Amino acid sequence: MKVSLFITCLSDAIFPRVGEAMVRLLANYGVTLEFPRVQTCCGQPAYNSGYWKEARESARTILDAFEDSDFVISPSGSCTGMLHHYTKLFESDPVMLKRAEALRAKSYEFTQFLVQVLGVTDVGATFSRKVTYHPSCHGSRILGVKDEPMQLMKNVRGMELVPLPFAEDCCGFGGTFAVKMADISGAMVTEKADHVLETEAEVLVGLDMACLMNIAGNLHYRGEPVRVMHLAELLYEGVKGA
Repeated sequence: MKVSLFITCLSDAIFPRVGEAMVRLLANYGVTLEFPRVQTCCGQPAYNSGYWKEARESARTILDAFEDSDFVISPSGSCTGMLHHYTKLFESDPVMLKRAEALRAKSYEFTQFLVQVLGVTDVGATFSRKVTYHPSCHGSRILGVKDEPMQLMKNVRGMELVPLPFAEDCCGFGGTFAVKMADISGAMVTEKADHVLETEAEVLVGLDMACLMNIAGNLHYRGEPVRVMHLAELLYEGVKGA
């Protein structure tokens, strides 16, 4: 089984510990992640901005990078969701469409892979903190990732998981949306951060570092000490410290 890591731009450049946590956790289940170095941006910023020609250039590189992989896993529901959009990008090109459909079928967000493919819902982690969870829009709405992270978190020993009010509301990042509609984006993330603080949680966890970065920035600006983590980081820290 050849399993490849699609690290995504943000995790690669700013949050490398997320990828490290994924690699180390999966190694416990005999999965050795390969890392095709030719991989690049998934093309989502260009795609969302209407630059589909440029998005196809990125998509072709990604398709080449993971051509021989049995599974492609990523720490981002947003970027994994973009891989699923490749079928739309190449809908008028039968050859590329077939490759896009093959990539879509073997691409998984991290928790999807753990639960659906490996059948793992308990990694043996202990994390004695009060935690709340933000479900990112793309992961939950495009990929349908809802039960998988909850199954994993409910099996973390010592962790108090408290519901986030209005959890399904967008954090306001949305990639280029945060740039084009900065005032609206700022209001949305402030509201999201307010709800995080309502829970009195020590830790905010999620599945997409773009959303978490946005919320963490607002919390930091306000001087709030809430720790923000990707679920892979929390699970690995919990296993390492158990």
